[in-house]
Amino acid sequence: MTDMEHVRHSLAHLLAAAVLKKFPKAKLGIGPVIENGFYYDFKLPRTLTPEDLNEFEITIRELIKRGLRFSGKKITKTQAKKLFKEQPFKLELIEEFSKEKKELKVYKTGDVFLDLCRGGHVKNTKEINPDGLKLDKIAGAYWRGSEKNPQLQRIYGLAFETKPELNEYFKLQEEAKRRDHREIGKRQKLFAFNDLVGTGLPMWLPNGTVIKEEIENFAKEMECKANYLRVSTPHIAKEELFKMSGHLPYYADSMFPPMKLDDGNYYLKAMNCPMHHLLYKSEPRSYRDLPLRLAEYGTVYRNELSGTLAGLLRVRMLSMNDAHIYCREDQIEDEFKRVLALTLDYFKVFGLTKYWFRLSLWDPKNKSKYINEPKNWKESEEKLRRSLEHLNVKFVEAKNEAAFYGPKVDVQYKSSIGREETMSTIQLDFAAKKRFDLTYHDQNGQINNQVFVIHRAPLSTHERFMAFLIEHYAGAFPLWLSPIQVRIIPVGRAHRPYAYELSKRFEEHGIRIELTHEHETVGKGIREGELHKIPYLIVVGDREVTSHTVSMRQRSVKEVATMPFDKFLEKIVKEKKERK
Repeated sequence: MTDMEHVRHSLAHLLAAAVLKKFPKAKLGIGPVIENGFYYDFKLPRTLTPEDLNEFEITIRELIKRGLRFSGKKITKTQAKKLFKEQPFKLELIEEFSKEKKELKVYKTGDVFLDLCRGGHVKNTKEINPDGLKLDKIAGAYWRGSEKNPQLQRIYGLAFETKPELNEYFKLQEEAKRRDHREIGKRQKLFAFNDLVGTGLPMWLPNGTVIKEEIENFAKEMECKANYLRVSTPHIAKEELFKMSGHLPYYADSMFPPMKLDDGNYYLKAMNCPMHHLLYKSEPRSYRDLPLRLAEYGTVYRNELSGTLAGLLRVRMLSMNDAHIYCREDQIEDEFKRVLALTLDYFKVFGLTKYWFRLSLWDPKNKSKYINEPKNWKESEEKLRRSLEHLNVKFVEAKNEAAFYGPKVDVQYKSSIGREETMSTIQLDFAAKKRFDLTYHDQNGQINNQVFVIHRAPLSTHERFMAFLIEHYAGAFPLWLSPIQVRIIPVGRAHRPYAYELSKRFEEHGIRIELTHEHETVGKGIREGELHKIPYLIVVGDREVTSHTVSMRQRSVKEVATMPFDKFLEKIVKEKKERK
């Protein structure tokens, strides 16, 4: 833990002490460190209010001033059960830790609080700067994240080294509200959720579908140039397939329950790779066929807990920009470079700059977690490292973070609101060749079973990527992505024939237009266009009809420009084509 993590962990204990002072019979959940702060979960006799938060914060500040010491010690299961006999959630954790043979430890905060904890605190509360503290909000949270468990009240706290850092965080939060993809999505009519469909299952409205299809078409265009072959696979498959791939039983919790049919159990697919492996096997392959790049913009389904779902960032239905590359051992490095280069090309078009890569490696000491092929691990990790170095991109290495079947490169992204996320992952797989008997005929006509698979989805899932883009652009999409690219605003009824003429010309060139209603004023037409962040608003009146021009307002530009219509049409057709 860093020093600030120690501070935040210590504050979680002080928060629990403050809550127990007001509610002595409170039942304690857990209180971990999170980004920018901490939280603690409680089962309480009543719903908390903002006034309660103020009271808790005052108590915490008083405790900090007292200079309380943190001290820990190991205890037995019997001792732990006695200490926490009135705390059912702690008793559950004690049983769990004991079964897993994990060490049991408690930490005292002076004479005011005792908690089941593994440690990581300041030595004395005087090390904490109270100016960087703020109890932020109250939220509901199911115990252990499952709706089958009791619902608790979660108190979130913020903690920074200094007051200015805390203030900077609040500024960033204001910006986050302005860019919130859920609010922008609702305002611009991009997507919707409905309880009758189910949580975590977004439905794309017409405007959102335009953007979805533009991104998908762009991906298909790029992959066509890179010699990918498109395939399409079913949304369900037999249980036996997922057993062969190794996803069952180990991945069962993330898959939806099976559907029992007359010929066996079927599962909604949570990944495309098993079916792609079967497509590879559908005919004999020669060394000349490799690399074989199979791409699918396919939909998969993940059984995420309802408490973890968050807008488009965490959903149960995922439309993946997916592909699997089947290659020989001598082709791994070149194919990885190609995937990385394609990823960089995508980011350049979308204007994404705050990204870096994380090379996740195996740990040879952790034999239970990884496939036992030391030679493949060593050579493949070096090839991935050279690929990253060749492209001169920023990357870090993380030991013991690889997938069980091979090393991977995570694409890390810092959003416009300061949130760090894993956007996508490029994985090398040397387990599939054995599970699915993937082979090719070499130059001597002999069967070679050294087929390596690269899993890649550079644009993440469409849902997640859309959340990033909405926040990145704050809803002001570039022309090629904008659901409505030009709004035509005639001054009066007499100017509508000219407006219709312009509409037809735009549509002939594939430009998405919107013509204001007959009784809508110019002022309202402009305000509505600005609210929905339409890239271009054009007003047509007597002068424009006579001279065959348009008065054009470009988004984020104050000045109004007048130009011949043909010149304006040429300008935006070029802008759309070049995806500026």
